[in-house]
This record gives sequence, structure tokens and C-alpha cells, in this order.
Amino acid sequence: MTDSGSVIDWLLDSDPSIRWQVMRDLIDAPEPEWAAERAKVETEGWGARLLSYQDEDGQWAGGSFVPADFDPCEWQERGQPWTATTFSLSQLREFGLDPASDRAKRTVELIGANSRWDEGGQPYWEGEVEECINGRTVADGAYFGADVSSIVDRLVGERLADGGWNCERLKGSVRSSFASTINVLEGLLEYEKVAGTPESQKARRSGEEYLLERNLFRRLGTGEPADERFLRFLHPNRWRYDVLRALDYFRFSAMLTGADPDPRLGEAIGHVRSRRLENGTWPLDWSLTGPVWFEVDDGQGQPSRWVTLRAMRVLRWWES
Repeated sequence: MTDSGSVIDWLLDSDPSIRWQVMRDLIDAPEPEWAAERAKVETEGWGARLLSYQDEDGQWAGGSFVPADFDPCEWQERGQPWTATTFSLSQLREFGLDPASDRAKRTVELIGANSRWDEGGQPYWEGEVEECINGRTVADGAYFGADVSSIVDRLVGERLADGGWNCERLKGSVRSSFASTINVLEGLLEYEKVAGTPESQKARRSGEEYLLERNLFRRLGTGEPADERFLRFLHPNRWRYDVLRALDYFRFSAMLTGADPDPRLGEAIGHVRSRRLENGTWPLDWSLTGPVWFEVDDGQGQPSRWVTLRAMRVLRWWES
């Protein structure tokens, strides 16, 4: 598996949630073909399995951010749980569940009617107080067709002076963070596809500039890496940041707006190239601890179809 064709065959020999994106992003299959494969996400593989765990009221694990039976001691012993509604929705979005499907529409309605945020009891599609959570809620809501305009307005007003966001703002932070910023940017980009406003577009551009000024991973003052984990590839990212996640965001942004790749992405692109294994794949460097419904990778240190898909489409976009 050393040439791109063999790697693509390996990617296609996988779950529908990966296959349809390979067909669309790497081999330019006609839309009717990849759309037919995408439709299988609801009925086969990981997508169908995740939907099978959904509660009758539309939630997962009985809660919005943590399971209904959540025990704080479990977080300390096993890590943060990833089985509640917000993380399950985000994973279905990554899988590519068709938002036009009856199942997706019903899910949006049920969550709007029944789910409340653990933090303050707010209705789910009105968001809560943390920028990271609200950014992902905007991304999921915009993707699945919920009205998240009130959250967008709040996020636009919460942008910090340096251009980005920080979920520690309410605790006094005045400097943006890479992780909070990418979570909000992904939300604003999904929102822009369906209902962007001049204010949200301006906020998104300033958040992009925050990352670009830092070459996606460096401290602005010293030029040193802000966090060595930013250069290690993670999946699923959940709320965490790495340069591959950021590059995939900029690819998506450029496709939406028609913009050329910014030269300041070049260093991060070079890092992605350098991490390619001899067999043409990319490894999963690490994953987050904590309970999940099921695994979608083969383990840390092993070639990852998800990381490889993301890396290949980023490089294809950059090189074209």
C-alpha cells in the first residue's frame, strides 16, 4: 500500500461514512454515486449503530453534555464521557448523515423539544455559556437545519480583542485559544453555508486571521509551538485542536468562498507531508480517554482511515 491508488482502495474498504467522502473528495465520483453511498450512513455501519443508541426523546445517554447517570468520579477515573447528545450529534455530522433525511429532521425536532443543557437548563438549540460548546452546537444545528441564529449572535459578540475566542472568557481570560477558536470557526462556517450575516462573516475572518498569524500552531510572541499536541494527529477531535483539523477547516472555507490557499498554511502543510508513513497512510497519534459508544479507529500508533482521509484531501486541495 505505497501508492495513492492502493491507499484509496484501503479507504474504500471501510464504512459508508468514509467511503462517500473518499468518492466525493478524492476520486471525483459523480454526485449521484457518492450521494447514494452517503445515504447508507443512516442504515449501515457506524452511522446506523450510533443511531441505534438514540433515546426515544431524541437524546443520547439521557443528557445534553453528560449522560443522565453521570458520576463525576467516573470522569476522574476513566476520562470525560463522550456518549451524550452533543458529541453524538457532532459524530453524525462527521459521518455525513443526510440532514434532509426523515431521521435527521425528527432528531432535530426531538432534541429541541426535550433536551436541556446541564449548565443552566437552557433549550438545546439556544446554546449554553461556553464558546467551545456553542461553536459545536452551531455547527451541528446549521448542518441539520436547526435555528441557531441566537447562538451565532452571542458568539459574534464574544470575540476577543485578538480576533478569536476562549471558553475561559467568563473566568477572566482575555486571550484567545486555538481550541476555542477552531470550534467557533467550524460553527460559523456551517452557518455561513445557510444563513451567514455580514457580522458573522467578519467574525469568522478575524478568527481565521488569529490562527494564520500563528501559522496554525505557534505562539505569536516567541514563535514556539503553543502546544506540542497541536502537531500530533487526533481522532475524534471532540473539542481538541490539531493542525490537521485546522487545515481541513481552511480547505472547506476556501471551497465555500473560492479563496486561494493562504501561504501561511504552508508550514502546517509541510508537517502533514512529513508525517506520512512509508505505506502512504497517516497514523492516529493519540485519542481522548473516556467512555464512547464504540471505536472508529484501530488504535493509537496504527494507520487511521479518518486521519488519512483528512490528510489526503487537504494535500489534494493545496496542491491543486
